[in-house]
Amino acid sequence: MTYAKIEKQGGVAIVWLNQSGEKVNKISLDLLDVFEEFMEQIENDDEIQGVVLISGKEDNFIAGADLDEFVYMPERENAETLSRRGHILLNRIADFPKPVVAAMHGATLGGGLEVALACTCRIATDDPRTFFAFPEVKLGLLPAGEGTQRLPRLIGLQAALDMMLTGKNIYPRQARKMGLVDDLVNPYGLLNAAKSAAIDLAGRPIKRKKKQSILSRFLDSTPFGRKLIYKKAKEMVQKKTRGNYPAPFKIIECVETGMEKGMKAGLQAEEKYFGELVMTPQANELIRIFFNMTALKKNPLEEFARPVDKIGILGAGLMGSGIANVSASKGMEVVLKDVDFEALGKGEKSIWQDLGKKVKKGGLTAFQRDLTFSRINGTIANQGLENADLIIEAVFEDLDLKKKILRETEAVIKEDAIFATNTSSLPITSIAEASKRPEQVIGMHYFSPVPRMPLLEIIVTEKTANWVTATALNVGIQQGKTVIVVHDGPGFYTTRILAPFMNEALVLLEEGAGIEEIDRAMLEFGFPVGPVTLLDEVGIDVGAHVSRILGSLFAGRGAKPSETMEKLVKAGYKGRKNNQGFYRYDQSFRKKNKKKEINEKIYSFFGGSERKKFDREEIQNRLSLVMINEAAHCLQDGILSSPRDGDVGAVFGLGFPPFLGGPFRYMDNHKIHNILSLMEDLENKHGTRFTPAQILRDYASRDELFYHE
Repeated sequence: MTYAKIEKQGGVAIVWLNQSGEKVNKISLDLLDVFEEFMEQIENDDEIQGVVLISGKEDNFIAGADLDEFVYMPERENAETLSRRGHILLNRIADFPKPVVAAMHGATLGGGLEVALACTCRIATDDPRTFFAFPEVKLGLLPAGEGTQRLPRLIGLQAALDMMLTGKNIYPRQARKMGLVDDLVNPYGLLNAAKSAAIDLAGRPIKRKKKQSILSRFLDSTPFGRKLIYKKAKEMVQKKTRGNYPAPFKIIECVETGMEKGMKAGLQAEEKYFGELVMTPQANELIRIFFNMTALKKNPLEEFARPVDKIGILGAGLMGSGIANVSASKGMEVVLKDVDFEALGKGEKSIWQDLGKKVKKGGLTAFQRDLTFSRINGTIANQGLENADLIIEAVFEDLDLKKKILRETEAVIKEDAIFATNTSSLPITSIAEASKRPEQVIGMHYFSPVPRMPLLEIIVTEKTANWVTATALNVGIQQGKTVIVVHDGPGFYTTRILAPFMNEALVLLEEGAGIEEIDRAMLEFGFPVGPVTLLDEVGIDVGAHVSRILGSLFAGRGAKPSETMEKLVKAGYKGRKNNQGFYRYDQSFRKKNKKKEINEKIYSFFGGSERKKFDREEIQNRLSLVMINEAAHCLQDGILSSPRDGDVGAVFGLGFPPFLGGPFRYMDNHKIHNILSLMEDLENKHGTRFTPAQILRDYASRDELFYHE
């Protein structure tokens, strides 16, 4: 395999990074070997005054490490040795007698950014496709190529910790402002600018001004100030992760060691902690879920897919405008329809505001914002829909309304157009009954807010044509979504497993548990928000609606849903949307109190304000296992095609703790016979809603796992 080549131009060695057979350049052992050979060759060539590292790929410099090679290692020492070898090479680049310029266009991530940090100078394109990040923390790891040492010395402690602890993207203008890159140029001028810089730097050392604020420089310069930064960072991490993720704490330790004891000690800490983290179960599960997500970016039905140039979206509300936003942002022409200009205007305004935020962050140029927005054509009639290849209906969750819209739309669209309904719970088969072409009706369940939520759940019926599924898959992937395909049924997959989880929270409240106690227990388990908070966010009225639709499914298994939600809705409680929920949201209160507070009045629906103390583990077991059991039912019933899809759907759609891998990985890791025993105990104590799915008994009897790798 070819990884790179050298080209000499006017006294400059241009090292073209271009890994053959791959869409992106990745750090690998072989690439390290190539770098070492090149550095030796360049150092001994007297004609060469400077070096430029540049990518031959369209939209990436180096997109991080080759995880297949770097992570699945038999021993911790292997990982430490790997990190140490990277340190030796990067130190050689940093100490190289000839200036080395990193010329970056596109994604520059993880190890790729660490290579750039070791260079004498960094020049990047001002294209929004260019961005920088240390995403290792999202994989349960830390930057192991001197990133924890070089980054804080370059941009300051607070900015460096923020980058490494969040894994967030930094765009070109922001990168220059913070001192991460030295200059920005147009993509077409990148190579020439880098060559000029290499020649200039051969005759004089680079001079940089610190771009931190006066306060940041002061804090970085004193032991007391640095100690305060470390303390606040640890507190923030503890609050956010509840101690479930070790990587952020190890990142802080590496930085602190290096800044207080010197870079050599910091690098030793980086090697040691990288070796430890590679072996943790958290990293193992986070990397597996990343691989699963990556696998779902490929369409297995690609050969059947038909082109989609124009999309019609019916409904300009939160969901419809969000779908229009992500579609137009990926180059699709969109017709956005609503019943009147006021509703349409609100939808278009929300899209414009979201695009404007991206311009401020540097993720878009003003021109790209305008171009994206120009792809969306609003209408209150059917004008433009007749040429659409795909219609996505995103109106209120009402079966009769959706059927009516399907009939009306089918009368004006092309015969080969696909009709997709965005619904979280209504059976697609029932909606398709109104169609003359039910084989062209499919479900596309987006999650709110659409621009930020990564999952798309595609729902197929027994009649859905292969090419329709393939085409919908292509559209979802083009929109940047992680797509799972599930079979039709009440609640499909994500809503179906969420419903008993939410219901169990209500049952716990009815038994006397406190609102904060339930939410806190599940936050500590690893969910991003507690179930009671989630019910407020989703809407109590929406929860009641879903409960009505799925009620017969669960009742058929002897699990009667709580009736409290219906009572709350009748009393005017809808959650955050109308400031009437389990928590207080009224403006006068929130201005005085930043901390969320319980709406004590709501306890009157749950037996009064006097609450009982519940064991945290009992709450966690009841809520997690009722969801996990339902996931097993979905696999058993054929709603899911694989455990992988179930894990990805739960993690990216519902916030199931990523470090636990998803419901099926959780069961494998905790042994299915142990899960079965816990469920049987809960069944004896609390009834048939905890009766284990038969598939669990079958797997336990065979001592079988859901995953076989």
